[in-house]
Amino acid sequence: MKQNKYVRLAVVDDAQALAQLNREFNGVEASHSDIKQCLVDSGEVVVIAILNDEPVGFACGQSYQSFCYCELAGEITELYVREGARRQGLAAELIHEIEAELKRRGVRTIKVHTGLRNEAAMQTYTNSHYIKKDEVVFQKNI
Repeated sequence: MKQNKYVRLAVVDDAQALAQLNREFNGVEASHSDIKQCLVDSGEVVVIAILNDEPVGFACGQSYQSFCYCELAGEITELYVREGARRQGLAAELIHEIEAELKRRGVRTIKVHTGLRNEAAMQTYTNSHYIKKDEVVFQKNI
């Protein structure tokens, strides 16, 4: 049986599905109204993956400007595909859709942070032609 799969920009009607997927991804409970507001107001790029008419994944991206550099910069901040929908190319499609939207906004370079032990994510980004850089990420709760 042929599977119907595609990715697209998320819309406010996707809030309930995005809330469920985010809960699976990182355990955070986000209200539907907060998600809708974010989709409308934040400027964040959110794309959703659909498999056989069911939302099964999402990705988020940001673009930002620093006075230190001439060009807009971009970042893929989140990427999640439900376990049962993995290994079907959906993560690569989500990445491609985020890249296309960020490029449309003027971004020419995109960075990604992922865990050192997340081999699957590193392979996915490598397959999408991302290059591993020699950097360290610091974080502080304030």
